[in-house]
Amino acid sequence: MFYKSISAVVAMTLASSAWAETDLPFALDWKFEGPSAPYFHALDAGYFATADLNVTISEGSGSLDAIPKVATGAFPVGFADINSLMRFLDQNPGAPVTAVMIVYDKPPFAVVGRKSLGVEAPADLEGKVLGAPPPDGAWAQFPIFAAETGIDADAITVEPVGFPTREPMLAEGNVAAITGFSFSSTLNLKRLGVPDDDISVLLMADYGVDLYGNAIIVNTDFAAANPEIITGFLSAVGLGWKDAIATPDAAIAALMERNPAADAALETERLQMAIDANVLTDFVAENGMGTIDADRMASAIEQTKSVYEFTTEPDAALYFDGSYLPTDGSLMLK
Repeated sequence: MFYKSISAVVAMTLASSAWAETDLPFALDWKFEGPSAPYFHALDAGYFATADLNVTISEGSGSLDAIPKVATGAFPVGFADINSLMRFLDQNPGAPVTAVMIVYDKPPFAVVGRKSLGVEAPADLEGKVLGAPPPDGAWAQFPIFAAETGIDADAITVEPVGFPTREPMLAEGNVAAITGFSFSSTLNLKRLGVPDDDISVLLMADYGVDLYGNAIIVNTDFAAANPEIITGFLSAVGLGWKDAIATPDAAIAALMERNPAADAALETERLQMAIDANVLTDFVAENGMGTIDADRMASAIEQTKSVYEFTTEPDAALYFDGSYLPTDGSLMLK
């Protein structure tokens, strides 16, 4: 009877452990807006719970924001610009952080201007004032954009601005253009009353900038010790995006639960812009979400080298590790 009781206790303990959820804080790059809806949908749909994960999602303050949070271990997973990650690792060699899943296969880095202020093409920026937040991922890539388009960057007056004042300054005509994410700046300007036909969006990827965009990043020490947790997390993220593509309204409903002050119609449009221009590219439709093309990554590194002096020779293996990507079909979006 004694041994039977011990066996029962052990069995109950093992069952309890098997069902215990792992707490996993997730650091976003920005506020709770349309493109973050798939993560909240994955939460509400139980995709994270199915992977035995208790995920909490925190907003960020720019493309660079999540990188040090994850590198220090404060957050095991985050969402950040992979190009900024390259520079961070160059400046902080050996930092335990890398990208494991590309989300924005086509980056949303853009220069957004107003036609009424004379900005419709890259060359129009010369002689104008450009508003750029210093921590902005798009601003970090602007030198590549300038080099690829042949514009004279010295002929542009750059006004450092804060994220909260960026679109208002353009709406008020205090600057002629701004750097930012295409879907964020465009929709923010529309919310501020700027007519849609007065907004010009120069997506850097359409002008020779051959970079990837934001990715899921991980603390490499945590990931190495918990590979199944990372793979489960990425699978849930993929399912969240897959549902958001099929039924964006459901994803936006999950977002509105966390940000009830948001405009649901505007955030639905923002999400759809991200899906159409940045997430569901031809490459992703064919190969699934998350992975990279080695030749394109090599080209992206060369472009970065043209405007940034690495202290050590860049190595793609430091910036992206695809070994945690799930193979269960959760990343096939179509």
